[in-house]
Amino acid sequence: MSRTLDVNVLVYAADEMSGRHQRARALLDHVATSASITYLFWPVLLGYVRVITHPAILASPLTPETAITDVSNLIERPQIVVTGERERFWTAFKSIATSVAPRGSLVPDAHVVALMREHGVTTIWTNDRDFRKFDGIRVRNPFDDRHAAGFE
Repeated sequence: MSRTLDVNVLVYAADEMSGRHQRARALLDHVATSASITYLFWPVLLGYVRVITHPAILASPLTPETAITDVSNLIERPQIVVTGERERFWTAFKSIATSVAPRGSLVPDAHVVALMREHGVTTIWTNDRDFRKFDGIRVRNPFDDRHAAGFE
């Protein structure tokens, strides 16, 4: 099974004031120490930096330097594969757009799903229910008791 993480998991893992911090941290720690490959996509990593440093979103935002260090520490691990758009991306995105008309906040989700398809990633760990609108991917919620027991 190939997997990826969504922005919200990374944010909750860093936001110690969140009620979801412990589970998100456990998932991120598992990903960071597991031998299994986890794909991370640039829009997600940069989305993390955008959200975690935003004072209107978090009571205690991180500094940009700390957020960038967090990303660096994560992507330096050998089991983390960081990638982005390649030659088949636009074809994948257009295919998604024919079944789920992405607009507004659904556009970044469609972007991530197109990247998943392009790179053969089948599972996303996220708290975002909108990902369930997309066919061909498996959505796992680390905050749902059915999924939180095992992160594989």
